[in-house]
This record gives sequence, C-alpha cells and structure tokens, in this order.
Amino acid sequence: MSKTKLSFDAPIYVLAPLAGYTDLPFRSVVKKFGADLTVSEMLSSNALVHGSSKTLSMIEKSPNEDPYSVQLAGAEVDVIKRAVEILNEQEGIDVIDLNCGCPVPKIVGHGSGSSLLLNLPLMGDIIKTIKDTSNKSLTSVKIRLGFEKKNHIEIAKIVEGSGADFLAVHGRTRAGKFKSEVDYDAIREIKESVKIITDLVRNLKAIKIELSFVDVGGGLGIVYKDETLIDTNEYAQSILENMFGLDITIICEPGRFMVGNAGTFVTKVLYEKVNGNKRFVIVDGAMNDLIRPSLYNAYHRIEVLNDNQEFSDCNLVGPVCESGDFFAKNVQLPKTEHNDLVAIYSAGAYGFTMASNYNTRGKVAEIAIENGNDRLIRRRETFEDIIALEEEFIK
Repeated sequence: MSKTKLSFDAPIYVLAPLAGYTDLPFRSVVKKFGADLTVSEMLSSNALVHGSSKTLSMIEKSPNEDPYSVQLAGAEVDVIKRAVEILNEQEGIDVIDLNCGCPVPKIVGHGSGSSLLLNLPLMGDIIKTIKDTSNKSLTSVKIRLGFEKKNHIEIAKIVEGSGADFLAVHGRTRAGKFKSEVDYDAIREIKESVKIITDLVRNLKAIKIELSFVDVGGGLGIVYKDETLIDTNEYAQSILENMFGLDITIICEPGRFMVGNAGTFVTKVLYEKVNGNKRFVIVDGAMNDLIRPSLYNAYHRIEVLNDNQEFSDCNLVGPVCESGDFFAKNVQLPKTEHNDLVAIYSAGAYGFTMASNYNTRGKVAEIAIENGNDRLIRRRETFEDIIALEEEFIK
C-alpha cells in the first residue's frame, strides 16, 4: 500500500477498535457506510506470539477493508518484535497500531495499554521496534492525554520522535477512563505541537511553492477547571526548533491565553424554581451573552457571591424560552435570593466576542478593572441600538 491510500488532506472517518464489538461482521457493515479506515480489535502481542488461534482469527479482514489496520498491545520489546514479524506474513494489513490508551485494569496490570504512558522511554522503544520491523506502509499509535495527570505534549513528542506516521488521541487521561469530559483543547495542542506544518512547508518548498508566513494559531490553553497547561517556553522552543532553517515568518495567536481568564461574566439571580425534583436558578444573563456552554457544553467555573453555605444540585439557566439557554447543568450552588450576583469565570476570550442580539437582547456593558478602580469601557446596548441600522427603513 502506498501512503496515498490513506490521505489526511481532509478529515477521515476511522472505526476505532472496541473489544467484543468491532469484529469482522461489524467492521464490514461500517465500511459499507463509508468508513475510510477500519481497525481490528486490540490484539495481545503475547497471545499472538504464543499462537493463540482466537487471536489469529481476529486478524481476518473483509475484502472491502482497504486500507486496514491491526492494533497491538504489549509491554515487551522482544515480544512486540515477534508479533510484528507474524503480522508481516499476513496480506492485506496496511497499518500496525500500538495501543497506549486502554484503561482496563487487566491490560494496565500487565504493563500494556495506557500503562505505557508511565514509561515513555519504553513506549518509544516499542514504537521504534514496530517501525523498524514492520513491512507495512504505516505505523500509528493510540494514546491518552496522560495516566493520572495530563502530559500530552510530552507523550506526543515521544510518539513523533519514535517514527510513528500518525497518532490517534483519546481526549481523556487513564484516570478519566470513558466518562470524564473530553479535553478538546488538549487534542488541539497535540496537533499543533507536532511538526506536520513544518513538513508541509518543506514539501511545498521542494516543489517551488514559497510561503512567507506560517500561522501556528493559538495552541496555548487556559485553566477552566483543573487543566495542566503546557509550558509557554517549551511550546515556543518546540516551534522554533521545528521551523529552524526555514526562511519564514512565524505568526502566533495567543489571544485566549492572554485574556481568557481576565474576563468574568457577572449576572443577577432573578428567582429560583423547582420542577419535580430539579432545582433551577434563573439569572438575567442568557445564552446570547455567553454561548459556549450551550454551543458545545463548555465548562465555566461558577460562583454565587453570597455567604449561604446550603449547597444543592441545580441547573443555572437564563430567562430565554429556549432549551439551550443554560450556563451549567447539575452544578452544586448555594441557595440564592433575588438580585444575588453570580460570577461566571474564564469569559474573557469567547464571551463578548461571540455575543449576539438573539431574542432582541441588548449586549451587556463592559467594565474594566485597573489598579483597583473600575470604569465603564462600553455601555449596555439599548433597544434603539439594536434597531439603529434598520430604523430608517421601518418608519
């Protein structure tokens, strides 16, 4: 198989392996519905080396699975090498994938799966062994963001430096298993930390297409809850190292990193209500003011600015008659009274810039705090402001 059989020029659809489910019949059906790449169930390299007939049967593929990837799990370099040599004898396999993400105790207990994230030098040696031994076109790696804590950039760099052609990211740590919130920011940081852009620039130069600028985007997250951030100096150094020798201007957009946590959305409690067993706290702010929670279920830390210590589960919602008008669901907040202030943090980057006049609501005022003093820097919009560009046409 040539690498052109699997192109990343556009998004591709991959059937991720799931033990007990993604067997041959299931993969065949999914392939017919348009999956670009199918992957076998995870195979134990140890079982493969010891001639397990069940494991060997799991390699079997449908003729329409083209390209096709086989996923291995293992923690011993020699065993992995022998397993790859067995796969080399099998026709129709295009990719060998190393599982460094499985959180199941039985797998982790043997040092395989996400346990490899605790021993990155060993993980790197295994990837190099697969790459050097395999006669297949591509080598890939499935990772998580870390084991107990996130160190996703370090993991991705080891994967890249060990020769993998591409990687798949499960956006949780091993501790998060399958139910914690997926960290899409971390996935983006991984993508932006590896040198795919650099390779693209060099390839374009090779065919006489010269670029003057490369925009590496943002790539620097902020703490919404308890995220571990990448070191800014390491991030910058990584970019500079990969771009070294290219006569090109590098542009970075660290907007969110600079202002995300500098902004807080402050709203007032209108009233509380209970519907069945569910408590609702209704505030005067709405989804038009801060749309991230409604748009993609984003988390923002919330604090009610009162002294009440009687906490209970509730939904914090706006006054718009719209199911998407909420700031948080199933959040622990204290009992509130009318006009209590509620602070919704980390709203500096995607708060006002994504605000709208939905439901004929004027945009909020903006107040700057400087040297302990507050001053109005943008007044609240009025109804007249909202219709100003239309007024002459509706009289």
